[in-house]
Amino acid sequence: MVVMSAPEAPSAGSGRRLPVGVLAALGGRILDVVLPARCLRCGVTVDRLGALCAGCWAGMAFLGQPLCACCGYPFEFDLGPDTLCGSCTRAHPAYDRARAVLRYDDASKDLVLAFKHADRTDGVPAYGAWLARAGAELLADAELIAPVPLHWTRLFVRRYNQSALLALALGRASGVRVVPDLLRRRRRTPSQGRFSAAARERNVAGAFAVDERRRSEIAGRRVLLVDDVLTTGATVEACARALRRGGAAAVDVLTLARVVRPTS
Repeated sequence: MVVMSAPEAPSAGSGRRLPVGVLAALGGRILDVVLPARCLRCGVTVDRLGALCAGCWAGMAFLGQPLCACCGYPFEFDLGPDTLCGSCTRAHPAYDRARAVLRYDDASKDLVLAFKHADRTDGVPAYGAWLARAGAELLADAELIAPVPLHWTRLFVRRYNQSALLALALGRASGVRVVPDLLRRRRRTPSQGRFSAAARERNVAGAFAVDERRRSEIAGRRVLLVDDVLTTGATVEACARALRRGGAAAVDVLTLARVVRPTS
């Protein structure tokens, strides 16, 4: 049996050769000196890329049990594993279950907005790992992962779809297949930012559809829909309806953050 050794690259001067792995490590250290890793939120130096400093980490409100079994709304007290919040009791959302990593508040807002609008995509691997932890029960049932799509005109201006980056990172972390173009945005809608809940729902009504080339892939399957922030739920509900019309058996939702408003 012939054993192939790793290729080596020449060192400077002596004629001896250094392993490629050593050169890569040296290159990484040089980059750490020239471009040190920065906290994803505040920018102070941290020990590795895609990390938060201790202070920013402590300020993040990571979400977990107890919560609404449907929409993932966090409860102050444990009311049982199948308890629904008031909103889901009155009207079940178009999706089956939703979970989120973080509470969208003053601490997480800067992190999310920098990722969404300021090209801070260096945190994507970390976000994928966070999503995998927060959505473990959803991933256990998921057969496909799909992002909320951007309209092509907005994608052209922004250059990337933040939801697609999250979906791909989650796929790498979980091993579940990602279909980035499962949904398409049929029309450009105004930004939801300043709309009321009712106006948000009207704004995105009928805006999404399953790509015709993908219909056979979702028939009877459970889809995990990924987005950056869940606010009123209007966008993910419109996407969930489109997925169900396209043949999906069930739709769950996983987001990096969610707005937490009082519910009754």
